[in-house]
Amino acid sequence: MLARTARRLLLITSSRLHPSPSYSANQTCRRRRSSMDPQVSAADPSSEVSSDSTHVSEEPPTAKLLPGETVVKEGKAAILFPNANEVFYNPVQEFNRDLTCAVITEFARDVLAQRGVKVLVPGEKDRVVVSLPEETNEAEMAEKNGAEKPKVTARVGEKCENGLRVLEGLAASGLRSVRFALEVPGLQSVTANDFSSKAAALIARNAQYNRVDHLLQPSCRDASMLMYEMRGKKERYDVIDLDPYGSPAAFLDAAVQAVSEGGLLCVTCTDMAVMAGNSGETCYSKYGSVSIKSKYCHEMALRIILHSLDQRAGVYQRYIQPLLSISADFYIRVFVRVFTGQATVKNSASKQALVYNCVGCGSFHMQRLGRRISSGKHMKYSAATGPPVGPECEHCGQRHQLGGPFWAEAIHDLDFVQKVLEAVSGNPSRFGTSKRIEGMLSMVTEELEDVPLYYTVDNLSSTIHCSTPSLLQFRSALLHAGHRVSLSHACKNAVKTDAPPGVIWDIMRCWEKTNPVKREKLSQTSPAFKILSTEPSLEACFTVREDANPQSRKRHLTRFQENPQAFWGPKARAKAGGGISTDL
Repeated sequence: MLARTARRLLLITSSRLHPSPSYSANQTCRRRRSSMDPQVSAADPSSEVSSDSTHVSEEPPTAKLLPGETVVKEGKAAILFPNANEVFYNPVQEFNRDLTCAVITEFARDVLAQRGVKVLVPGEKDRVVVSLPEETNEAEMAEKNGAEKPKVTARVGEKCENGLRVLEGLAASGLRSVRFALEVPGLQSVTANDFSSKAAALIARNAQYNRVDHLLQPSCRDASMLMYEMRGKKERYDVIDLDPYGSPAAFLDAAVQAVSEGGLLCVTCTDMAVMAGNSGETCYSKYGSVSIKSKYCHEMALRIILHSLDQRAGVYQRYIQPLLSISADFYIRVFVRVFTGQATVKNSASKQALVYNCVGCGSFHMQRLGRRISSGKHMKYSAATGPPVGPECEHCGQRHQLGGPFWAEAIHDLDFVQKVLEAVSGNPSRFGTSKRIEGMLSMVTEELEDVPLYYTVDNLSSTIHCSTPSLLQFRSALLHAGHRVSLSHACKNAVKTDAPPGVIWDIMRCWEKTNPVKREKLSQTSPAFKILSTEPSLEACFTVREDANPQSRKRHLTRFQENPQAFWGPKARAKAGGGISTDL
């Protein structure tokens, strides 16, 4: 009731300026600004539109703060925020929000180009974006034939009638939605929803405070019910952002239905204890997959949430296409597009896999759930064959754990990631965490696409109780042996490779010969004793190769940051009660 009253008051008291005469009458993207703050006068310089951006000055109008309120600034937004923990906010998630703005901007650039709209980003040079080589040829031919370029342009802060409809399902203070409205061009509307009436009232105030109430619509609803009501093809959202406190599992079924055809789902999971193997049965109940404790748990968590999204989408004859999947700090974040296609959904089983993980040495083997074989124009589906291992590990004799199923295909679209990377590196002043985004995405572009999971060099050395080879030495040994290798953004000492476990342990055996351990101290039942009791079948070369050092490492990009502050982490949940005034 309070939120409804607040929205009604916003509608009554707000006024909108007419479009500038410099815009054509049929232009579909037009600027709208609100003048509902009585303290802003026409002579106030802060109310003028800046020369290099279409939204108002970065400095918002001064407003009377309520008792216990402060102003939190991030990106282009300035958010009224209560000192009491009544509405959730975590400053460490700035990287998450910056990356999301960058991803949605590139998604808008691709999608709106098909609608005849060109997006303009402040501080960015003119860019021509083409997704596929075939489209490049078509674009060149169209230019040669004199085809007209898109007449409509979309700028930040403008309402674009042919633009994207965005939903932030769990908005809290509305910071993320306000930043969308101020920093992402080509938006038709942004719906900032929260189940808390206090949060919804705060969202309305923040929309007014940042003068984006012409774009941002506060909502006080149950997020799942709101998305279920928008399942119709004409009502679906182009972008849905879910960043809950903890698990997003309760919202995924509604989200895969409420996103438009080819639309973008942005999902955050902060329940890493569950997804990283501390509670496999809980993980299964939420995501339909058993997590296990392992060194590759952070990448497996990404693949678990992708499996869950694809499984739930498949119920409605839909499937996912991952654009970017990030493991950072204490959470994971995935960006996927959702499409409809009954024939493609049949491939879903062959995209999932189980993992057999040795509890002794950490060797792992994967087992696909299904097989697909191309037969001319038709695809034949059958059950997978297996298992790939026996009851005991062939290297150390220990037992196997069974985890999954999880997504076993590529977790990034490297073409799309490259576009985001180029946009951020070419306009570094746009985000406060641009250096970290550049470092993270550079590592993503270097990862092996078709190799799920990874080993860590320190854990391999710890297993046989020997000194640890340098990362470059170990990578070089794999390259000398004829295998591909890469790092992983998910773990500092990770090594992704297509080499089988036998080759990896042969390399470690060769390393141990030059760095011997005291074998008399090893238990005969230990993994180290059994692994070192076997002679290597290859002669490993540890001479460092030039191609063993990836570009992101050579350039010393910011890839893994230290904890930025004390008591750093997911923060405490917002209070159920609270005393934020809803008087606007």
